Amino acid sequence: MKRYFKIIFSRFFLVAMTIILTFAVNALVVILAVYFAEEALATYFPAASPYVHFIFWFAQWLVVLVTALNIVNRDMIPEAKIPWILCVVVLNVFGVAIYIVFSYNRPSKKQRKHYALLNERFRPFACRALSEEELKARMGKQAPLSEALFHSNANAVAYPGTATEYFPTGEKFFERFLGDLEEAKEFIFLEYFILARGKMWYTVLDLLKQKVKEGVEVRVIYDDIGCMGKVRAGYYKELRKAGIACVKFNPFVPIISNIHNNRDHRKIAVIDGKIGYTGGINLADEYINAVQPFGKWKDSAVRLEGEGVKGLLLMFLRLYNLRAKEAEDFSPYLARCEAKSGEAGIVQPFGDGPRPLYGRHLAEDVFIDILARSEKYVWIMTPYLIIDYRMRAAMLSAAARGVDVRIITPHVPDKKIPFALTRSNYMALIKGGVKIYEYTPGFIHSKCFLSDDEISVVGTINLDYRSLLHHYEDAVLLYGAAANGTLKEDFLQTFEVSALQTEEDAKRSVVWRGICEIAKVFAPMF
Repeated sequence: MKRYFKIIFSRFFLVAMTIILTFAVNALVVILAVYFAEEALATYFPAASPYVHFIFWFAQWLVVLVTALNIVNRDMIPEAKIPWILCVVVLNVFGVAIYIVFSYNRPSKKQRKHYALLNERFRPFACRALSEEELKARMGKQAPLSEALFHSNANAVAYPGTATEYFPTGEKFFERFLGDLEEAKEFIFLEYFILARGKMWYTVLDLLKQKVKEGVEVRVIYDDIGCMGKVRAGYYKELRKAGIACVKFNPFVPIISNIHNNRDHRKIAVIDGKIGYTGGINLADEYINAVQPFGKWKDSAVRLEGEGVKGLLLMFLRLYNLRAKEAEDFSPYLARCEAKSGEAGIVQPFGDGPRPLYGRHLAEDVFIDILARSEKYVWIMTPYLIIDYRMRAAMLSAAARGVDVRIITPHVPDKKIPFALTRSNYMALIKGGVKIYEYTPGFIHSKCFLSDDEISVVGTINLDYRSLLHHYEDAVLLYGAAANGTLKEDFLQTFEVSALQTEEDAKRSVVWRGICEIAKVFAPMF
């Protein structure tokens, strides 16, 4: 009984009930509006009584037709247009109401205006570290990809002079990370999707409190939905009392709109402007296998030391100021970023996020570009494989050219519906020559691309609609970096403990495939 009370009074239950209530209120408003409008027309215009039902039937379908035309012509991925049109046609004006309330998945007007201001503050610091000619000479065929990132809304700069280190597990990352935190002298900035009660976060928190006493500036951003059930709703207040400047990103309030889809899924740590981390690892115990709810948890991270840390620092400062509703001067923090001499390779940290703050879906563009330019292989790790036509076509096109395209996904799911959707994409890819492996020891949470021993992407970006369309994400493009060699070794070792999937494996039951096909239609909506 205690367990049920805990569920009923949890924030998860509040969120679910609010969503259900919102749908119910929408339905009731539409039904009552139509009913009373018909009654009023019949009462005050008796001559129109024989035609009332026809008039309302015609008006409803006119609204549906206009809405459907709006969906067809709207700047939206095609995969999202189909389910919205189905919703509107099947549910009539109720479907129109749902579309109006839930489909405009973008930050608020105030956030957009403030982000534009922050972009102006940011622009002077988005200066080239390498000229276009130097970039072409050093990156060869991959230079256009780097240039596209630089000229995008993200204004991602390619930096030389940066040491890189790749961590194939959360345990190895954590050991190095704690050592760097202990050495902090000026500031520590942390941005994580999940902070969770337990060994990992409490160890970090004890260090942060100690550093505050030593005069180190500490800031933390955590995502409200990501931390729901992990920490208390007012946890940011506790951190502020400890001297930590903390903000909770997009707090959930019981007024549902798709702004709650715009989560901060990033994992960024910046220490003194000299060391930076990103990757798939959150600050929760499963990421270091202190607990194993889904078998062995495999994750990864990359450490930057040198000038390239500036890219991660700028991403953190922009989002922190967006949430804190500030517009501070970035220059005192950026002045501490220094190049590390003697380091080969180029790093290019970049962010992605919801439109219109980001003009394009940058992460997907990057992945598709890597697939298009690959000559030998493209190897991918992702916890979810819920992709659109563009991404699937790019994978199949690369495989058709003879490129060795391999994808590693989990064998043990953390969420059953995304897992089912992931497996439902196997058949078309396997038939097209893509090799898919499932990580048999448990759940793989790494988000990595590696191609032709020269270029890789390590970050927070899953191959699913939420990461590619809705969330704030980050990653580092690594060209000719030392971390790429370690990443390749990690891929080779992971292939050895993963099971290659066949067409027979992908078939499964007819009922299961049917359910997945239906779910795939509506996946891009949310």
